Amino acid sequence: MQFTAKDIALLLNGTIEGDPLAEVNHLAKIEEAGKGALSFLANNKYEQYLYTSNASVIIVNNGQKLSKQVYSTLIRVEDAYNAFSVLLEKYNTIKLNKTGIEEPSFIHPTVKNGKNLYIGAFAYLSQDVKIGDNCKIYPGCYVGDNVTLGNNVTLFPGVKIYFDCFIGSNVVIHSGAIIGSDGFGFAPNKNGSYTKIAQIGNVIVEDDVEIGSNTTIDRATMGSTVIGKGVKIDNLVQIAHNVEIGTNTVIAGQAGISGSTKIGERVVIGGQVGFAGHLAIADGSQFGAQTGINRSVKIPDKQWGGSPYQAYKDYLRSHVNIRRLPELEKRVTELEQIITGLREKNAGSA
Repeated sequence: MQFTAKDIALLLNGTIEGDPLAEVNHLAKIEEAGKGALSFLANNKYEQYLYTSNASVIIVNNGQKLSKQVYSTLIRVEDAYNAFSVLLEKYNTIKLNKTGIEEPSFIHPTVKNGKNLYIGAFAYLSQDVKIGDNCKIYPGCYVGDNVTLGNNVTLFPGVKIYFDCFIGSNVVIHSGAIIGSDGFGFAPNKNGSYTKIAQIGNVIVEDDVEIGSNTTIDRATMGSTVIGKGVKIDNLVQIAHNVEIGTNTVIAGQAGISGSTKIGERVVIGGQVGFAGHLAIADGSQFGAQTGINRSVKIPDKQWGGSPYQAYKDYLRSHVNIRRLPELEKRVTELEQIITGLREKNAGSA
């Protein structure tokens, strides 16, 4: 991919200072950029690199003042950071712009395909699968019986979607994620063994969801495990059977949500947060990393931390006191020695 400074300026509605025909073919950080690179400067902490960078083109803010000679071609824009974000998205779209059906792949005769598809080699599309327009299914994906994919769905390599699951439009699922595996349901027997409970529900992933690598979302025992519209899920997250996650909730890596818990809308869940089962979590709740939630949260739009969870400010105060425990222990020991001395003194004078 090759672009000129003129091409980029037209896309960003920017002003060129330097050679409008300067060519770039990749993106790079300003401190590491070489010839042919496109970079940006949005933070003045990195201004020193503006004068030493070998980047062919650098995007800067309109108000950026120059104290030395710059050897790169500059493109001035209203907001360099946002402009570069636009370029990153364009670059990513071009890089991932694949179409066609690669061989070998298996597509069952009953599959209903939309338009402008990409199906990579060794993908497996099972019976009665429905695929919308502009979907990309990368090599090694498995799509089970009666699965529906909406428009603009991307399944990166190695994604597995079990039977009967529904994936909405504009959904991205990253490599190794598994959607619709069995929920953890076993009935205990008198002899100490367990009998598996059949998991006959499904998973519904609504529109505009992104699911990270190696995340697992279990199918419901009955009914549906539901991932609401706009939810963003990090890598290595476990979502159990019959969980419901409200719209625009974000979940960081290694979090775990036990069965039948209902997460509200706009909830923020930090890394390694754990939820017990059958809980209800209020809208707008925020949980710091490693918070343990063992009971329902009924107050909306509040921050929580600790395990078991408590109000976040209380948690921080408790954490400070925990760090002071060695000092407090020393003071208690000294007080005990003083008290013992006073008792001995009083006993001797009696």
